[in-house]
Amino acid sequence: MFKASRATTRKGKLVLDTRAPKIKENVRQALLLRGTSSSAVLNGVLSDVHHLKRFSGGSLKLSRPNDRVRPFEAGGEAPLEQLSKKTDSSLFMFASHSKKRPHNLVIGRMYDYHLYDMLEVGVTRHVSIQQLKGGGKLSPQVGSKPCFCFIGTEFDSDPAAAQLKSLLLDFFRGEVAATVDLAGLDRVFVCAAQNGKVLFRHCAIRLKRSGTKVPRVVLVPIGPSIDFEIRRTRLPGEELRKEAMRAVKLGQEKKIKNVKSDIIKGKVGRIYMPKQEVGSMALMKMKGLKRERREAAATRKKAKQDAPAKGDEGGEVGAQDVGTAE
Repeated sequence: MFKASRATTRKGKLVLDTRAPKIKENVRQALLLRGTSSSAVLNGVLSDVHHLKRFSGGSLKLSRPNDRVRPFEAGGEAPLEQLSKKTDSSLFMFASHSKKRPHNLVIGRMYDYHLYDMLEVGVTRHVSIQQLKGGGKLSPQVGSKPCFCFIGTEFDSDPAAAQLKSLLLDFFRGEVAATVDLAGLDRVFVCAAQNGKVLFRHCAIRLKRSGTKVPRVVLVPIGPSIDFEIRRTRLPGEELRKEAMRAVKLGQEKKIKNVKSDIIKGKVGRIYMPKQEVGSMALMKMKGLKRERREAAATRKKAKQDAPAKGDEGGEVGAQDVGTAE
């Protein structure tokens, strides 16, 4: 078991909060690595998977060989668990090549940074994305969701094929969404199983005109195109499976007053301000208003000087009127 680490800085606390268990889990990250000996076919498979994982959660590809990682040997999974904890990856894909098991690929999952289950397959055929020229306009868009099509009864009857189906779904499903726009469904993963072999194809969805309201769907292979041969498997224990499948009861979220969420703006809050008495507020006197005050003072002074002169003229007129009346 790993020791529980405590954060000493604010950044470390944010990292630990990101890795902590949540009701709504983060998008799973994949760890891609290879053993001491590998092959060009396996290197191409890891590169194509790394390219596809950019659109469904991201991945970390290690370039150096890892000689201590031996998943199916006793104690060989410990270095893999340490790398999973260090990189915060819950999925892994390990490539190795030998005379006994040529072009060997191990796909597995982690639970609480411990090995949960894994499946070993052999790559018998691989056509890369570059060979099919699927990296241009036919490349998946960021934020799009893939479709999955599993053909064959072995995905339901054979435990190994059913495990491979579950692993492929976890690898490429991406972020869970409640609703999906039709324009966001731009690719499909087609898997066909027969006699212990699985054909994996990745195609782009193109909608063509059909003369009606319903468009005509055309599948264009964009790669990778891989043929798998199922070899060894390792299923989780019953206690570990029950612990991993345990779900938390979701209670009703407490409503926060004056706070709502928007798709574009995110969290939006409403603030109520008291009525502002601008007329009675003590504001700073601006220098630009000095000229207006000087002009107003000059106008008042001139008005005071003119007021006595008008009063004297009125008195003289009144005296002349009185004398004339006499």
